[in-house]
Amino acid sequence: MIYEGKAITVKALESGIVELAFDLKGESVNKFNRLTLTELREAVEAIKADSSVKGVLVTSGKDVFIVGADITEFVDNFKLPEAELTAATLDVNRIFSAFEDLPCPTLVAINGIALGGGLEMALAADFRVMSTAAKIGLPEVKLGIYPGFGGTVRLPRLIGVDNAIEWIASGKEQRPDDALKVRAVDVVVAPEQLRNAALDLLGRAISGEIDYLARRQPKLEKLKLNAIEQMMAFETAKGFVAGQAGPNYPAPVEAIKTLQKAANFGRDKALEIEAAGFVKMAKTPASASLIGLFLNDQELKRKAKHYDKQAADVKQAAVLGAGIMGGGIAYQSASKGTPILMKDINEKGLEQGLNEASKLLGKLVEKGRLTTDKMAVALNAIRPTLSYGDFGQVDIVVEAVVENPKVKQAVLAEVENHVKDGTVLASNTSTISINLLAKALKHPENFVGMHFFNPVHMMPLVEVIRGEHSSEQAVATTVAYAKKMGKNPIVVNDCPGFLVNRVLFPYFGGFAKLVSAGVDFVRIDKVMEKFGWPMGPAYLMDVVGIDTGHHGRDVMAEGFPDRMKDDRRSAIDALYDANRLGQKNGKGFYAYETDKRGKPKKVTDAAVLDLLKPIMHEQREVSDDDILNWMMIPLCLETVRCLEDGIVETAAEADMGLVYGIGFPPFRGGALRYIDAVGVAEFVAMADRYADLGPLYQPTEKLREMARTGQRFFG
Repeated sequence: MIYEGKAITVKALESGIVELAFDLKGESVNKFNRLTLTELREAVEAIKADSSVKGVLVTSGKDVFIVGADITEFVDNFKLPEAELTAATLDVNRIFSAFEDLPCPTLVAINGIALGGGLEMALAADFRVMSTAAKIGLPEVKLGIYPGFGGTVRLPRLIGVDNAIEWIASGKEQRPDDALKVRAVDVVVAPEQLRNAALDLLGRAISGEIDYLARRQPKLEKLKLNAIEQMMAFETAKGFVAGQAGPNYPAPVEAIKTLQKAANFGRDKALEIEAAGFVKMAKTPASASLIGLFLNDQELKRKAKHYDKQAADVKQAAVLGAGIMGGGIAYQSASKGTPILMKDINEKGLEQGLNEASKLLGKLVEKGRLTTDKMAVALNAIRPTLSYGDFGQVDIVVEAVVENPKVKQAVLAEVENHVKDGTVLASNTSTISINLLAKALKHPENFVGMHFFNPVHMMPLVEVIRGEHSSEQAVATTVAYAKKMGKNPIVVNDCPGFLVNRVLFPYFGGFAKLVSAGVDFVRIDKVMEKFGWPMGPAYLMDVVGIDTGHHGRDVMAEGFPDRMKDDRRSAIDALYDANRLGQKNGKGFYAYETDKRGKPKKVTDAAVLDLLKPIMHEQREVSDDDILNWMMIPLCLETVRCLEDGIVETAAEADMGLVYGIGFPPFRGGALRYIDAVGVAEFVAMADRYADLGPLYQPTEKLREMARTGQRFFG
């Protein structure tokens, strides 16, 4: 053994080849933490000191290659002063460069996922052989940063500027065939052939058949583009990427600027330029929020995994109520491998549900993400039925009928008589109390809420609602089924609106107050979209449906009358009474036309202004900051209340619920992280300035205590 550590070993093979193997003890994956980087430095020094070494094969002892840097460790580094962080980044790069400069050919066998620092390690080698089961990529922009271990330097010199910009600015994972096409890797083989293919290629380099120094040299030099070619490549890309990323996500454009600055320098100077830009991005608020989201997501996955031991296996599912929602649920289940019965009371509903599932599967085929054979398998896994004949074999039933408590209770009580003992019943309700619905059941311990968001195939969140009688097994089984469907489940306790809608309706309440004060709803939408929301509140209400919003508001007002009840007519009442229901019937706050792609396009409609005049109870001059605060303070304070009331267990889950469920701007991290960013004391003081707007704007006593004692929700 040439070197043996806790993360890396180096052992001699035949013919002068040594194998440097990553296999981090006590972890399920390899990652670049401080231990691994220290050992990589020592391992490279040991190899360099051994004159008998003729070639280096790099492998992994895990199912993955290297998933990247250990962000939980590196986030602490980001708090260092800029000079120290830059020095630390360059110190890591010296390890990769020392590996790249070894006096013999080097080859990485990529057996599984190689992301971020994992791919940067591979790029430092002379050759790369990739398994068909592997994926590679540089996803750092999703954390508000960009590659800092040489990715912006080596990748463009290997695959060209245009390809490198696309890889780095998008942060997407790349499939083996795409990686081979641009020559990011040299060979792609089946997993069982990976080691032999790697040893064969390395042997050819050792023998001189392939000139490894010629492969290495371009990575050490400046880019081979003249001034005009550079200008065309970089300036065009900056404009396009800026338009795609928007002003709130600076990392993709800054990455291109770094590539441009480093284009006329060799490796070592280019790495210095990369490090300076990397540190600049690491210090941005967007990076802090996006890294916080990543850590929150890891916490979510950890908590969801906690339920695995108690969960029953869902081999057969069922959905009650076809239509758009039922069809979406059926599609999601079947496409992820769980067969599902789809029951409705008439053929028309079944046809609508099947059409929805077929349309969604067809889009996957069009995009090349699904073969027609697999589409047929998925469609066959959806069995439409008008009866309960096969429900005796079902493990979970998702009820997705109309949002009416009496109808839901009747349907749930009916289906309970047709399922086996222990079958989980889950109601896809957005606002109705699970405890209320459970009163109709003989076995409420088998009943939970399972709130999908529309459209089901696009929205990543599922709220799993625990009622007062719900068993842990019922909750665990529902969580496991949601995960199996490719969703991110968050377990919440029962209350009107649960987590997401309970928080959303105070936001809409702020909007209603603004419109009643004479503020133009188009202006409100623009302010909130500039803040980072994917759509403003008026547009969002049109998408949700004015009737849905009207019903939800009434449920929330009944549940929390002290702060959510308002006896005055609002904009929602005016539009609802005029049958302007939003996108579903072509008229809401906006009117809707069909664009060239067949999708609804919003246009202003002067007629709505006359409808709103009677509900404008006062005229107030408000600034854009006022608009923002009227909207955000109620949302944030209700999130605080949900955490304090135990509706959601952790701040991480609360924030992820809002990001995944209603599109809270990811670069701001969530409502509680937003309060942290403003400062808890500053936020409380700001809320107090708007106290005349009512109870929705009044901080809780616990939040005031946090403000007095300097506490935060995170860190």
